[in-house]
Amino acid sequence: MEHVKIKRRVYGEHLTSIEVFKKFILPEIEDKIFQYRWVDLFCGEGNLILPILEVVPKEKRLQFFKKHIFCFDIQKEMVEKAIHNAEKYGIPPEISRENIVQRDTIKNYPVFIFDSDLPVYHITNPPYLYKGYIVKNKEARKYLEYFKGVNEKYQDLYQLALINDLRHGVKNMVYIIPSNFLFGYSVSNQIRKDFLKYYTIKKAIIFERQIFEYTGTHVMICFFERKLYPVDEPIVFESVKINREAKKRVYTLDPKYNYRAGQEFEQFVEEYRALRPLKVSFYLMLDEVAKNKGEIPITVVDVNEYDGKEYAKKTLYVNEQLYTKIKNNILFVRTLDTGSVDGRAGLYVIKEVFGVDGILVSKAPYRTHPIQIFFTPYLPTEIQLLLKDYFNTVLEYFRELTDSEFMTTYKYSESAYTRKYLGLIQVKKLIETFPILTLNSDSMTELKELVKRRDAKGLIQFIQRVNKPKVLISWR
Repeated sequence: MEHVKIKRRVYGEHLTSIEVFKKFILPEIEDKIFQYRWVDLFCGEGNLILPILEVVPKEKRLQFFKKHIFCFDIQKEMVEKAIHNAEKYGIPPEISRENIVQRDTIKNYPVFIFDSDLPVYHITNPPYLYKGYIVKNKEARKYLEYFKGVNEKYQDLYQLALINDLRHGVKNMVYIIPSNFLFGYSVSNQIRKDFLKYYTIKKAIIFERQIFEYTGTHVMICFFERKLYPVDEPIVFESVKINREAKKRVYTLDPKYNYRAGQEFEQFVEEYRALRPLKVSFYLMLDEVAKNKGEIPITVVDVNEYDGKEYAKKTLYVNEQLYTKIKNNILFVRTLDTGSVDGRAGLYVIKEVFGVDGILVSKAPYRTHPIQIFFTPYLPTEIQLLLKDYFNTVLEYFRELTDSEFMTTYKYSESAYTRKYLGLIQVKKLIETFPILTLNSDSMTELKELVKRRDAKGLIQFIQRVNKPKVLISWR
């Protein structure tokens, strides 16, 4: 069983159910099935192509299959399963073997699919395998060759599939891909910039619940259409987001922000950075403690020692300089939602949550651990508490405004809300909008009152005014 799991992971294989195809894709293409060659370059068992045959009259299926359906997969066993499944629709194996072929289509794109008067329509659930995983796991390192040369800048196998279709001029595609295509930062900035110059998104279905049996990867179904000519311009499309219920949402992807969804937060932190932003750093590392040993005791939690319920508490003996640094920085950032209402990502007071003075990283720092924040120069406790409430109020405002889409979905759960991850770059940028170093007494009084009332819109307008942006943005 473990061998099967490893094999599935190495191939980036997450098989699509026929139900997903019938419910979300078939209704969009059913009226034009005779107008295209239907191709899946990563077909698995054939569940995204073969069910098209159900809407073809039985007496026409054989000829339709010969002319309209082409499937490929790198794994021989998947090809055999697809051939078997084609037989259920009345296609004999000797016929289906002509059009269902074993082939590594990332390395060897089957250009012969274009040898027809019919245009190609590519429907696929390509392999997902992040470059970082490939580098670290010897079973998958054979795929590193895919990322050489013109593909070096891409980060995942599914991105190579997209860019291959772009290079071969495919006009229409439906892709089931990780939703980080829309919402990711460094992992998908490059593919969005390159790909969405040539393609628009006609529609998307975004899943915030699990649809694959063996993975919690967050996925979306994207309907792509090639533009008449390449151009960098905003893309506007309608989506359906499915969690406990289905809700519609219109997205605008702006090339200025790398076509990333949830751009309202990014616009705010970019345009309204304080004239004199706070200087902030993260993590209390063990090597810093080792360099500042002394006789003054201070209590910390060690985030690398967790027993399933709580972090280990320790007493460190440090010099006065490090003691002062730890004691004077009372805040930590929770980058990851816990799932509870009072455990959302944001800034918190270390003493209130953990009953200690600091948060130690004794081994490797992890982005999902609680992380102590350090300000240079030190901020008075009163100002740190004001910053905490400002940060959390503005963060919740943008979570409400964007349905938390500027954050990364962590994983599916039965929580009251979809758990999200807030990146440290985002934390830093939001802190840098806090204009405390440039306020006069009247403005300080106004800021304190707005924070006290948790007046998010008032705070946004205040920041717009005092940080003197180059461009005014109107927030609803």
